[in-house]
Amino acid sequence: MPYLEKDKVDEKTRKKLEELIEHSYGNYWKKKRIFDIFFASLILLFFIPLMIIISLIIVIDDPKAGPFYKQVRVGRHGKEFYMYKFRTMHPNADKLIEELSEQNEMDGPVFKMKEDPRITRVGKFLRKLSLDELMQFFNVLKGDMTLVGPRPPLPREVEFYTDYQKLRLHVTPGLTCTWQISKNRNDIPFEKWVEMDLDYIQNRTTWNDIKIMLKTPLVMLSATGR
Repeated sequence: MPYLEKDKVDEKTRKKLEELIEHSYGNYWKKKRIFDIFFASLILLFFIPLMIIISLIIVIDDPKAGPFYKQVRVGRHGKEFYMYKFRTMHPNADKLIEELSEQNEMDGPVFKMKEDPRITRVGKFLRKLSLDELMQFFNVLKGDMTLVGPRPPLPREVEFYTDYQKLRLHVTPGLTCTWQISKNRNDIPFEKWVEMDLDYIQNRTTWNDIKIMLKTPLVMLSATGR
């Protein structure tokens, strides 16, 4: 695998990788892909009017850039892809990340702030309800992402991953996951987040995916996103 060299990793990572490979089922992935295409198409058709309204509001609130944003993320086996979102930050947001790095409120390589100055007024509302992620259903249709799976990290985050943490890249990244539906998810240590992802990968089933998807709208309505 390009993202890990099995013969060069430590014993803990090698053993876990073998367990993940052992629990890979072809029939599950075929059903998952069919379900992804069907459900993503349905959601996009239903939410198109709302997505048009969101696009207009973003441009009215901050006309310095368009309503959409694409960002390089790391997917299955370390393959990079463009992830789509509604723009929730000012146009120069990526350039400010280094200046704000000392104010990071998450441990590990992930960056998050409760009062991130890069976020626009409309962006704050969209993030609270996770509406900025509606565009990722297009990623699901393309096959870059799936409905349920570990969230896709940024390349700069993966640079700081240990080999063990890279195991979360073993599968296609998802729009929602176990971490996403967890209470106070932004307070969860990164090490625990990784273990949650690996537990999902090792024990993934169609029924478990359905349960995570059913819980996701409830989490969105609780407005705990950042």
